[in-house]
Amino acid sequence: MAETKFPENPILMVDDEPAWSHSLSLSLKISAGINHVIACQDSREAMGLLEDNDCSLVLLDLNMPYLSGEALLETITAGYPETPVIIISGMNQIETAIRCVKAGADDFYVKTDERERVVGGIVKTLKKSQLVRENRRLADTLLHREAETLPVFSSIVTNSAKMRNIFSYIRAIVKSYEPILIRGESGVGKELIAREIHHLHCPEKPWVAVNVAGLDDVVFSDTLFGHVAGAFTGADRPRKGMIEEAADGVLFLDEIGDLSPTSQVKLLRLLQEGQFYPLGSDQPRQSRARIITATNQDLSAKEADGSFRRDLHYRLCSHQVVVPPLRERREDLPLLLDYFLTEAAQSMEKKQPTVPEALMPLLMSYSFPGNIRELRAMVYDAVSVHVKGVLSLARFRAAIKESESIVEVNDQTAGEHGAKVKFADVLPTLKEVSQLLVAEALKRSQGNQSAAARLLGVTPQALSKRLK
Repeated sequence: MAETKFPENPILMVDDEPAWSHSLSLSLKISAGINHVIACQDSREAMGLLEDNDCSLVLLDLNMPYLSGEALLETITAGYPETPVIIISGMNQIETAIRCVKAGADDFYVKTDERERVVGGIVKTLKKSQLVRENRRLADTLLHREAETLPVFSSIVTNSAKMRNIFSYIRAIVKSYEPILIRGESGVGKELIAREIHHLHCPEKPWVAVNVAGLDDVVFSDTLFGHVAGAFTGADRPRKGMIEEAADGVLFLDEIGDLSPTSQVKLLRLLQEGQFYPLGSDQPRQSRARIITATNQDLSAKEADGSFRRDLHYRLCSHQVVVPPLRERREDLPLLLDYFLTEAAQSMEKKQPTVPEALMPLLMSYSFPGNIRELRAMVYDAVSVHVKGVLSLARFRAAIKESESIVEVNDQTAGEHGAKVKFADVLPTLKEVSQLLVAEALKRSQGNQSAAARLLGVTPQALSKRLK
């Protein structure tokens, strides 16, 4: 299998010393996983290479025959102002460094500097360049709308404008190697979104998913980083961790909000340095897996109470996808209902049942705290006991009643006098509140008065009388 090139857009190294170019290329590959470097030993060829290759970065020597580095810097910044240039010179001259930075160079290093410092500076500038490209790609996507559906998103059943906006955002950031944080309530389909990112980013590469909830630090480290033989009692042979199994693909860490403080430090180091240590080893290994995390918790609140590191939070949300709950995309209910009915009937080898007219208003009037996962469970339960004809409403009503009773108990335990409604400084009149409640109930039930009455806790006759 061919080695994956990183970064996607090559680095152009212009230097007339082949030994130095080879040495730096080797350091970049070993220390930072950078293996996509174009070496140019004749400064006269540099502009042609820039024209033929959309380079992410230029490493430029100053003292070269034919065309000096300073002259070439001026030409590059004029023709390719968005391509960063780092000067790496054999001379340590402050005046020259200042002159180059003023002329547009992003940084200046001397060849005798510590190699780690030079590589670190190159990686820092490269990441900055990648973020600029991603922002530009995002702006282009939003300004010039792509087709609203792509085959890669076909597994997500939706007719929601909010979801289509998410798809557009994903298209814009998918080429990035920065972490992605997916937030949303339980059951909204966060892992499904992560799988679609994988299919769009690197479908031929590995997909590895790990639920980190409940893992102590040792288990987390062994699961993620693996171990060498003899690392602990019973470790008679080495084992690859999930980060190594993911290779150049995607590592999905679910329930990231439950990660222990000690494990958070190790994950932060992995994100910052792209390196990890298997248990029992003092030799770092390089990782280039795309890391996607997901949580149904409020990480900002956990950060405030000290249970989640602020620096890790910042690292995880370089890109952020917020999946709306089902109650905020009710237009998807008919599509999802039909999809799950078909799926359930096929899996149970039954004929797809006819949907009663009252079912959709019933579902529209329900808040679905368990989101899409809860709807799927309802449908499968109803189809499992269905024999023939029209699908019974009884199973749906029972599931909704049970769920609402649990919510009611939870509300009571949260505070006997906890207010479900927040009022402004000026209280509305009873008549105004009544009108607003009725209007909202009819909106949620799509005009179905029976469902609206159920929402309001009154009989259909009482609601009809109030409407008149």
